[in-house]
Amino acid sequence: MSRIFNVYCDESCHLENDGQSAMVLGAVWCPLDKRSEIVRRLREIKQKHGLAPNFEVKWTKVSQSKLAFYRDLLDYFFDDDDLHFRGLVIPDKSQLNHEAFGQSHDDWYYKMYFVMLKTIFEPQNGYRVYIDIKDTLGHEKISKLHDVLCNNTYDYSKKIIHRVQRIHSHEAELLQVADLLIGALSYLHRGLTSSQAKLALIERIRQRSGYKLTHNTLLRESKFNLMVWCSRGGW
Repeated sequence: MSRIFNVYCDESCHLENDGQSAMVLGAVWCPLDKRSEIVRRLREIKQKHGLAPNFEVKWTKVSQSKLAFYRDLLDYFFDDDDLHFRGLVIPDKSQLNHEAFGQSHDDWYYKMYFVMLKTIFEPQNGYRVYIDIKDTLGHEKISKLHDVLCNNTYDYSKKIIHRVQRIHSHEAELLQVADLLIGALSYLHRGLTSSQAKLALIERIRQRSGYKLTHNTLLRESKFNLMVWCSRGGW
């Protein structure tokens, strides 16, 4: 039976010359008809820890004082069968050579978004893709990304990928969950170690996922799917 899924995308250290080695793209997705129930549970977890229902979950806010809250949030993600994550890690952007491949950084960026999302899409279902408005994709780039995704899935009439649009992270709790998981991967792959709370959450993800987070998962892994991209200079 056909279902509609919401896909919430975020990214970390995605600019070409931002001085950061690793870049991460990722998405959390769930069935549209389960979204309200999931949001309710996320708000219950916030209230359990004395936080306002509209408290914005962010990797940059992780601290020792909120460690128990963020750990509960991760456990809920792994316990709920309707929640899924796909991450794409580019370990070293300095290895990129766009000129040799006749492409711009934007061209490559679209390709990476497609590589990240393609394992999520199934032709019998419909998808609504939401991207954090803080990211570099303006309206024209969003439209181009929608076209790239549809063309590469032979979805010329947009029956599979219904929409690609920008939203503010404070408007979508599930986008905030994506920020948390992507932030953890970025922290790990940049070799950062200054926050014990963040290291504890990374270890929790390792325990719950069963993966080291430094290598690819199986392609059909549906809960916590990870690809660590091996650069060949451009593609």
